[in-house]
Amino acid sequence: MRATALATLLAISGFVILALVREQTGTEGFLVGLGLAVLPVPLLISAFRWLDRVQPGPWRNLIFSFAWGACAAALIAIVANSFATRWIETATADPASADTLGATVIAPIVEESAKAAAVLLVFLFRRRDFTGIVDGVVIAGVTATGFAFTENILYLGNAFGTDQLSGTGAGLTSVTAATFFVRVVMSPFAHPLFTVLTGIGFGIAAAMAPGRGRLRKMLLPLAGLLAAMGMHAFWNGSSSFGEYGFFAVYAAFMVPVFGVLTWLSVYVRQRELRTIRQELPAYIAAGWLAPPDPFALGSLKARRLARDFATHYGGRAAAKAVAEYEDCATSLALLRHRGRRGRAGADFAVRERELLEALWARRDYARPALAYGSQIAAPMWLPPVVYAGPPAPGLAYTYDNEPYRYNPYRY
Repeated sequence: MRATALATLLAISGFVILALVREQTGTEGFLVGLGLAVLPVPLLISAFRWLDRVQPGPWRNLIFSFAWGACAAALIAIVANSFATRWIETATADPASADTLGATVIAPIVEESAKAAAVLLVFLFRRRDFTGIVDGVVIAGVTATGFAFTENILYLGNAFGTDQLSGTGAGLTSVTAATFFVRVVMSPFAHPLFTVLTGIGFGIAAAMAPGRGRLRKMLLPLAGLLAAMGMHAFWNGSSSFGEYGFFAVYAAFMVPVFGVLTWLSVYVRQRELRTIRQELPAYIAAGWLAPPDPFALGSLKARRLARDFATHYGGRAAAKAVAEYEDCATSLALLRHRGRRGRAGADFAVRERELLEALWARRDYARPALAYGSQIAAPMWLPPVVYAGPPAPGLAYTYDNEPYRYNPYRY
């Protein structure tokens, strides 16, 4: 019921924002803007998906985030910004001042708040999928990518309309080309960069122990949101810093911040892989995991090799089972890590048992594939795993002369 209501809201928002943008740009300008604005979207989504490879979140969360940014957040922004700018213009009788104030104060507050709403909704209602900084970065970044997509359609469509009125055409000196260069080539990451600060605040709050530091859990996302607003305002106001103010802010501020946040995200991802290698060996003695599993699951290369192996010998069903095994094992390792630090919830034992049973149900597909992946990825680090060719029913590998007798692959 809740999902249906939310989907209906996003659909209505999408139709309304589509009509508003088309009204402002004209049909031809809208189509040109749409064709140009879509170009950076696959690259940005792929970058955030790559960052989320250790524990990929469900696609439904990413689809919701992008749709919220492109439809609901964009609609809120275009309506609220227009209303606020007109009100300031009427109150001050100074259109230039109203535009400047709208761009540097009103727009950052409205737009970042609208985008942060998507992160908040996932944080509240998809809590199992939101466990740390990487999740916050991905959800915030995808939301902002959707928002920038709609905003770029508007800017590029208006630029094309300006060129049509002036008779400039579509050359390199056109307003459309200049707008495309600034918004799509130079700074496609601008909106994601702002909103990622909000996502980091939510991510740190998500990683904290349940029931502790409630005030900090509220203040951290708020601090991230304020930082996003401040950075957004600084970026929007760069054009008022002189002829080369925009380029100075871009080179001296935006690019370094982008580099730092990228490094932080990759560092956190590597720390998750290290946590997997450290936490999962505890389950080997109990028989839940096979000896090669911790290393294979803590190596992106070994995980990819395992999925490729399963696809080659077992088809899509085997590959899906191995991917699900990897996801469940990752969740188990991070859950155990939080539990040892006193940050797991009251449902720790229940959740742990659910994940272990999910692993057990997929072990027949996953163990041979992960054994292969671990041996190929780091043969010098592991005891010998004897590979006897394509898996045969009943016996595919031996590990220290101990047979794996679980193999559902069929040929």
